Amino acid sequence: MILIADCGSTKIDWCLIENGKVAKQVFTSGINALLMSEEQIRQTIADELVPEIKEYEIDSVYYYGAGCLFDDICANVRRAIAANIPSAKTIEVDTDLLAAARALCGKNPGIACIMGTGSNSCYYDGVKIVDNVSPLGYILGDEGSGAVLGKLLVGDVLKNQLPAALCEKFLKQYGLDRQKIIESVYKKPAANRFLASLSPFLIENIEEPAVHRLVLNAFKAFFVRNIENYEGYKTMPVSFVGSVAYYYRDVLEEAASSLSIKVGTVIKSPMEGLVKYHSN
Repeated sequence: MILIADCGSTKIDWCLIENGKVAKQVFTSGINALLMSEEQIRQTIADELVPEIKEYEIDSVYYYGAGCLFDDICANVRRAIAANIPSAKTIEVDTDLLAAARALCGKNPGIACIMGTGSNSCYYDGVKIVDNVSPLGYILGDEGSGAVLGKLLVGDVLKNQLPAALCEKFLKQYGLDRQKIIESVYKKPAANRFLASLSPFLIENIEEPAVHRLVLNAFKAFFVRNIENYEGYKTMPVSFVGSVAYYYRDVLEEAASSLSIKVGTVIKSPMEGLVKYHSN
């Protein structure tokens, strides 16, 4: 039996796979491997996952998580999993970007992207990631992400770059004013999540020319600053996983087309693709 984990800072989606089919799906609190100790990770798994899977004999665990960037961090996660699932003979810990690549491309080469709260991309050779343009986070990069779309939105609202009626509508809908926005961005933690939480306003009002232009230009920046760095980017599809890509697909494809780039598969979550990948 196989256990797959798609891990974010907020929640983890665990899927038990038997004979190529999902036997059970469990959701637990998220784990940030960069910020949590091995003991904290072990305890979270023990408290929330183990009671749900104790009757299953698990042979292999494939864990994909944001923050699993360095060998020592991956080793912490592996030991925490091994302590809770001693039956597992195989425990692999990899990045969420490899999860995206495997879910989108399977065992074929391709360009795989994440576009959710943050954004990222890679060139995948069908086995491993061979090239990655650093996303740099929402301050220096993360073009096209929910956090950056939110950042562009509030910047345009506060600098009166959008129609007055639209600015008023936004502030009223979210119960915000200039002071609350500044405090949430510069004084409170997780500013990226706050900004990303505002981005749905854009898709709700995408027919407004100013909003459409903002989103289109953000996606063009993603392609220019990231995808155009990969060799062969015009000859192979560029595929996406993540809520922003999923809900804004029409504008994403418009931005790609303007740059002679072809959008391939777009999925909201990587789990379905990961189940298929590991089942094969």
